[in-house]
Amino acid sequence: MLETHWVGAHVSAAGGIANAPLNAQKIGANAFALFTKNQRRWQGAPLCPSQIEAFKANCEQANIPPDAILPHDSYLINLGHPDQAQLERSREAFLDEMQRCEQMGLTLLNFHPGSHLNKISIDECLARISESINLALDKTQGVSAIIENTAGQGSNLGHCFEQLAQIIDKVEDKSRVGVCIDTCHMFAAGYDLTTLEACEASFAQFDAIVGNHYLKAMHLNDSKTQLNSRVDRHHSLGAGYIGMDAFSYIMKHPATRQIPLILETIEPEIWPQEINWLRSQTR
Repeated sequence: MLETHWVGAHVSAAGGIANAPLNAQKIGANAFALFTKNQRRWQGAPLCPSQIEAFKANCEQANIPPDAILPHDSYLINLGHPDQAQLERSREAFLDEMQRCEQMGLTLLNFHPGSHLNKISIDECLARISESINLALDKTQGVSAIIENTAGQGSNLGHCFEQLAQIIDKVEDKSRVGVCIDTCHMFAAGYDLTTLEACEASFAQFDAIVGNHYLKAMHLNDSKTQLNSRVDRHHSLGAGYIGMDAFSYIMKHPATRQIPLILETIEPEIWPQEINWLRSQTR
């Protein structure tokens, strides 16, 4: 039976990608996020067929379907880079990340959209991000590009729903693009989540501007910083400025069924409890 809610955490793939589903299983997860290579380096060793086979077998054994897995790309990639050489480097690295997902039989790749670095206009940067997505989609199959909203630190784009909609607007294959909402980033960017009424209003804005059909994943994190701080600091559920009401609201929201709901909270030792609590909110 297919579960209605896919809840997990960003787990370690140390020692090889095949370990990630096992680490997810240990915390009672039926979804997980991972890096398919070192996230702080440009190059990664190619995935070998035996690793891929072991990864798939372990996912099956843990009863975690491919659609419940949310790989994250390298932090070095900037798909809106103002410098042409750096933009090309980012695009190559992003394509490699998409191809790794393709090889692993996965359907999603989560990424931070990009930054203008105060060198080009916001519109130009957003257009570069859309074009970067188009180039990668052209050369891959079956994997969707999932844009993560940002907290709006520095020159990072994608913090407001209008910018996410603008990126999607120029993506040619709209069936292979989506959004991952990070609750900490959403709150830090100025969308209130502190009460059920506030959640209702903020998520209604997302639906009106972007569309719930583009919501393909979520990162569930509380925030160490206040509303509209523009500072990205994750906290454990209920321990930050967002509080528990938001997470209860999210688990009951129809758009969160059968998409990866991933914890990136700061205490991995309590992930099993956080996962159980989130599941309890669906009933």
